[in-house]
Amino acid sequence: MAIERVGVIGGGLMGSGIAEVCARAGSEVVVHEIDAAAAESALGRVEASLGKAVDRGKLDATQREEILARITVATDLDRQSDRDLIIEAATESEELKREIFGSLDRIAPNDAILASNTSSIPITRLAAATSRPSQVVGLHFFNPVPVMALVELVTTVKTADETTKEVRSYAESLGKTVILAKDRAGFVVNMLLVPYMLAAIRMYEAGVASAEDIDTGMRLGANHPMGPLELTDFVGLDTTKFVADVLFDEFKEPLYASPPLLTRMVEAGLHGRKTGEGFYQY
Repeated sequence: MAIERVGVIGGGLMGSGIAEVCARAGSEVVVHEIDAAAAESALGRVEASLGKAVDRGKLDATQREEILARITVATDLDRQSDRDLIIEAATESEELKREIFGSLDRIAPNDAILASNTSSIPITRLAAATSRPSQVVGLHFFNPVPVMALVELVTTVKTADETTKEVRSYAESLGKTVILAKDRAGFVVNMLLVPYMLAAIRMYEAGVASAEDIDTGMRLGANHPMGPLELTDFVGLDTTKFVADVLFDEFKEPLYASPPLLTRMVEAGLHGRKTGEGFYQY
């Protein structure tokens, strides 16, 4: 099956980016949002991103319009009823995602593939909400989606080889590098990255060094593009804690446990860049 018609559930930062890269590759994309205001915001994010690409000489105005013409934002989930691949990019909540997968299973064509952009939730739990577990995978993009080259393709014990082959081929057609991961919480990147970020928070919490010096140490000493605390602010402290909690629940290892400081900051609404304050002021 050639994947040509793509659905994206959720038009937030990740969903709008996924829609953009799919449309850039020539796919016809329908983005689902909960209401008209959210739909308008989703389209606005894509327009702004493409506008920056034009300003930087990566696209011309004609290409921008052609890409936008391939994207539709709808509030009726039934608009996903003719999609070849549907990528769920909703809020990182297992309950919500299972509900979405159950609905998509009833709406989508029998041969459609269902994928989740979750960064941490085991895909098997989402596939169990459907009658087609052989056609369910994780397809984890990274932020910002139009820029980041990596996609994690996560397969379960029930994912069919043909499903894996089709999704990998499609992701590569988007210009992405694909790595394969088995279905364990955190997959590849977050299993390695989250303990690193949590260790930096514990170091800061213990007064070993300032946030600036911890970040400078990793930028200049390990050649990282940004330090771990700056990265936590970029990802979102709430998202970081959520992923850490999922990992701790799966493995019960202390290195995945949320430090008290992270827990308190999230409770105080200090979520990083998106709220204007985290380990740094924005």
